[in-house]
Amino acid sequence: MTSKQRIEVTVNGTRHVREVEPRLTLADFLRHELHLGGTHVGCEHGICGVCTVLIEGRTARSCLTLAVQCDGADVTTVEGLRDPETGALHPIQQAFVDGHGLQCGFCTPGFLMSTVELLRRTPQPSEEEIKEVLGGNLCRCTGYKHILESVQLAARRLETPQAG
Repeated sequence: MTSKQRIEVTVNGTRHVREVEPRLTLADFLRHELHLGGTHVGCEHGICGVCTVLIEGRTARSCLTLAVQCDGADVTTVEGLRDPETGALHPIQQAFVDGHGLQCGFCTPGFLMSTVELLRRTPQPSEEEIKEVLGGNLCRCTGYKHILESVQLAARRLETPQAG
């Protein structure tokens, strides 16, 4: 019988204390313990990128990360991108809407979270830098053209908020 372990984790600005099985993945913790369904589960091998979240501001595959590894950490999911007061979409989310960077939406959270880290690190990335980051996320609906353009649009808007 496995004993549960107490963890304290801050998710999208809210502190949570839970007793979890040591083998519980962060993806399952977010989805089943905290009822945050925006973090999707795809391949469960870290290849597709749909489960990507930010842990301490860095992208991580939540299907490969155990919840106990996040004890004391700050985790951001796609739900945490919205403005907490107004509910407005984050500029990156809005750029994906406006730039037609989504189809079925299953892969979108992973692309969004990867884009957040990219644009924090490199505010005006080259096309090659964007492609390198996007290469870690799989989309089965598009040819990636609109996703690439959505990241470029987000970069322009974040640099100059009124620009389109």
